[in-house]
Amino acid sequence: MEFQKVVEERRSIRSFDNSKNIENDLVIQALTFATQNAPSWKNTQTPRYRYINSEEMLLKVRECLPEFNRISSFGAHLVVTSFVKNRSGFEKDGTPTNEVGNGWGYYDLGLSNELFVLKAKELGLSSLIMGIRDEEKLKEVLEISENELIGPVIAIGYNAINPEKPLKKSPNDTIFEF
Repeated sequence: MEFQKVVEERRSIRSFDNSKNIENDLVIQALTFATQNAPSWKNTQTPRYRYINSEEMLLKVRECLPEFNRISSFGAHLVVTSFVKNRSGFEKDGTPTNEVGNGWGYYDLGLSNELFVLKAKELGLSSLIMGIRDEEKLKEVLEISENELIGPVIAIGYNAINPEKPLKKSPNDTIFEF
């Protein structure tokens, strides 16, 4: 699929088709693509992914989401995203390079996440990026160290709906030339 078409057709899916078997190798292929191609601060490569595909773990991880995200992600597998803190945007001695601090880690994670969901779309999968989650509960359930900060949880599977493209602001409202 052509890159522009992939970008234009990707949507946040809030209803997944639970009758279709999600092929784990497609998800791993999309995650591998993202981790091998995303840029990062000084090539620190801090994003981390936990792919949740067993029914037992899906139930546990969904309990870390608010009800509306639990419902929206039914029929999908989940990917819990995180990054190693205090590396991206930090000097070797641990001091922040500028006022953004760990914001650079979230930025790098976002770049990698975008590649993941776009590659997944190219492979025929749909996604929903869910930013509301219980970080401490996720760390406990997945045994994630305190050395990582949790990003969004991404639902991945086959869409049961085809939502229209949402209206976007005019470029005149978002792009400023000087």
